[in-house]
Amino acid sequence: MMQTCCIHQSLSFPHRVLPRCDASIGIKPPKPCQVGFIGKTRPSGISNLIRQRRLYVSLNANDGHPSMSMLEETSAENSAPTPEAELPFSKWSPSKYLWRGLSVPIIAGQVVLRILKGKIHWRNTLQQLERTGPKSLGVCLLTSTFVGMAFTIQFVREFTRLGLNRSIGGVLALAFSRELSPVITSIVVAGRMGSAFAAELGTMQVSEQTDTLRVLGADPIDYLITPRVIASCLALPFLTLMCFTVGMASSALLSDAVYGISINIIMDSAHRALRPWDIVSAMIKSQVFGAIISVISCSWGVTTTGGAKGVGESTTSAVVMSLVGIFIADFVLSSFFFQGAGDSLKNCV
Repeated sequence: MMQTCCIHQSLSFPHRVLPRCDASIGIKPPKPCQVGFIGKTRPSGISNLIRQRRLYVSLNANDGHPSMSMLEETSAENSAPTPEAELPFSKWSPSKYLWRGLSVPIIAGQVVLRILKGKIHWRNTLQQLERTGPKSLGVCLLTSTFVGMAFTIQFVREFTRLGLNRSIGGVLALAFSRELSPVITSIVVAGRMGSAFAAELGTMQVSEQTDTLRVLGADPIDYLITPRVIASCLALPFLTLMCFTVGMASSALLSDAVYGISINIIMDSAHRALRPWDIVSAMIKSQVFGAIISVISCSWGVTTTGGAKGVGESTTSAVVMSLVGIFIADFVLSSFFFQGAGDSLKNCV
């Protein structure tokens, strides 16, 4: 039997297609025919992907019955607009870093005014002093011990070749007192207590505990920040002195046990090279480093935003900025304290 195929007029209507579905649907209409549905769209301000869909009916080669298939095409004029390429540093917000940078001198000035006026919360200060001092002593001493032994290996190897065994103790004493002990102690405290200060104050800031203190009539500067700054400035000099002592002791023991250089020679050389100003300069450096660590960490903490993610970012950034501040301050203080040619080693040669 011959089958005829009549073509009806195409119907055009706009429609949107959210998910893409490329599938063929087989149906059997009552009369054999070919129907075409063409979807057309008009441009609009909405950037959704709009496509054309065509529905065709044709004879099936297997049983001779017509089957319907759906084809989907995407035209160039209906494609979604390509987003513009992001410029470098387009997500950088200068206001956040500018505010934090300005908060450091502001908070430092407020702490100095509170101390001069005697507005000190002594109970919190003693608690923070215990955390910063005795609880940090073990880590500082362990670090100083191994750093001292590492430097001893390098100095002994080179000075022994030159026949300057009596100068090893003086060089170690000057290196530890002027640079190594203050810087190493400050790095350990920055990693341990600086991160703790920033995390604690950042958590209090995002959970609105600092606002609660203000409602209760307590100033967060007096109650939270000033005790931490005082504790850091008081604990760092004592930690530095202990690290210097342990570092020199470990160096002398290693020299005697491994390289055969007597402990008496090391200590006599150190005694001849050291001067009171070397110890005083180390104490001044450690106090400055303690102030830098506490002020930067507290400033980063009280300016924290963004919930738990913001607390983590503030903690990391506070430690990094504290270390940068320590190294810059160490260079400035060293260039100011030790100018010109030195003669400390001429007594132990």
